[in-house]
Amino acid sequence: MVDFIFKNILRFVLLMFAVSFVVFALVSLSPIDPIQANLGQAAYVNMSEAKRAAFAEHWGAGTPMLERYASWMAGLLHGDMGTSLRFNASVSQVIAYRAVNSLMLMTVAWVVSGVLGFVLGIAAGVFRGSFIDKFVRVYCYVLAATPSFWIGLILLTVFAVQLGWFPLGLSVPVGVSGEVSFADTLSHLALPAITLSLVGVANIALHTREKVVDVMESEYVRFARVRGESAGSIMKHHVLRNVALPALTLQFASISEIFGGSVLVEQVFSYPGLGQAAVTAGVGSDVALLAGIALVSALLVFGGNTIANVLYGVIDPRMKDKTAQGKAVAS
Repeated sequence: MVDFIFKNILRFVLLMFAVSFVVFALVSLSPIDPIQANLGQAAYVNMSEAKRAAFAEHWGAGTPMLERYASWMAGLLHGDMGTSLRFNASVSQVIAYRAVNSLMLMTVAWVVSGVLGFVLGIAAGVFRGSFIDKFVRVYCYVLAATPSFWIGLILLTVFAVQLGWFPLGLSVPVGVSGEVSFADTLSHLALPAITLSLVGVANIALHTREKVVDVMESEYVRFARVRGESAGSIMKHHVLRNVALPALTLQFASISEIFGGSVLVEQVFSYPGLGQAAVTAGVGSDVALLAGIALVSALLVFGGNTIANVLYGVIDPRMKDKTAQGKAVAS
């Protein structure tokens, strides 16, 4: 147990260093001028060279990449993630505000896509070759090949523009800065969450279907049928037990896909989350904010994969036995 915790902590620290360094390296290689991008073309052209140099010194535009990274890392170790150029606020404040919106969006999409994909996968596997199976597969293949932003545009056009059932975007009504009702929050969250859920259903449904087909054709299920077990008993004691583990593991591993899809979805719906902030930071060469968001996203992905590994051993004790046998052989 101690060895497992130590290895994961070491991997996490190395991952954080690697992600942050790559972000700084990529931004330093970007042709975008942070001064011009953040001040605007008109203000930049009419600005004197002295003011440009002052802004460059204040924002560290002319500082070598390694020196900027070392300074940022020193501040991070003391709890300071730097200041965002685009939002003129501390990176921690920007991330804290937008992380709440993104976590609500991704949590709803993650749960809905997991449950719906699991149910559709079981239905397609149990009724293999039927109309239900063909419908689920076609549905998943189409969604897997369709970009999330395209689905978002269709939903936005139909349900927000044509029908007027949902707002066009944002996370709160326009002009509202105080308390927002729960109904308003749900109405603004609905279309982005539905878009992410529809895209995330495909992988879990197809993988679950294949696992159900394998289980239904296994020897122990055939033996259960010969013994006279009912279809409900076979589903409960054999199919669900063997299908839940890979589905759960895949669902936690899909956190990275949910986060990646949220970047495009938040842009389409003008939803103020981490994805939209990441695009804004990238366009404006806001390296401090971009590095902070990258660390948060890496934390989410690493946490999801770690939880999946832990649950793997809890649900299936055979995995612990195999790990112990591997260590014994190695020693």
